[in-house]
Amino acid sequence: MEVKRKPVAPFYAVGVLWLLGGLFLPLYSHTAIVLMALVSAGVFYAVNKLCLGAGTVAGSAGAEKPKEEKKPETTGNPELDKMLKDGRLALSEMRRLDENIADPGVSADIVRLSQVSEKIFQAVKEDPAKLPQIRKFMDYYLPTTLKLLNAYDRMSGAGVSGENIDGTKTKVEDMMQTIVRAFEKQLDGLYGADALDISADIKVMETLLAREGLTEPEMKADAVQTDGTDIRLEL
Repeated sequence: MEVKRKPVAPFYAVGVLWLLGGLFLPLYSHTAIVLMALVSAGVFYAVNKLCLGAGTVAGSAGAEKPKEEKKPETTGNPELDKMLKDGRLALSEMRRLDENIADPGVSADIVRLSQVSEKIFQAVKEDPAKLPQIRKFMDYYLPTTLKLLNAYDRMSGAGVSGENIDGTKTKVEDMMQTIVRAFEKQLDGLYGADALDISADIKVMETLLAREGLTEPEMKADAVQTDGTDIRLEL
């Protein structure tokens, strides 16, 4: 909250004026008092106006410009924007869980999940046509994984051992390797169409190169000699 202070210079000016008036005017006179009051009012008004004007100029020059709020990144595709936003939140939560969870095996799995997830988000960002392929991943697999890890984190921080806590933690630990493989398979699946296109291109190129005689002929075995002692190769 900004507090505005009144300038003190007008009060000092009036005080000096009355001191001078006491030296040169008979202030015991009613006329002199009325005259000093009128003059004081004029001096106060004039000095106050000058102070306010100077303060406005100084304030305008010295005031800091308000910081512009950074607009969130947008791709122009609302569905893709939501995916990227949810992805950033998920990666941030993974980093927090990795810092909190002391178990080195679970921590390593979280790091791997974070790496794979980031590559999934990047692949879809580069090709938004792949969005439908990760809907179930974003709507179920990713949030459920974070839910499991958060439960593991809370139970680890409970500071006690027991059948429920230890049993649940063991189940989560055993499940993590399966989740990591599932995330990696999800990433691999995003490149399925690309792999088919590349295979088709390679097949076509091999056929054309062979037809134009631009490839080396394959080595093949000639018939076995009658004596059966050797195999002759021809080009």
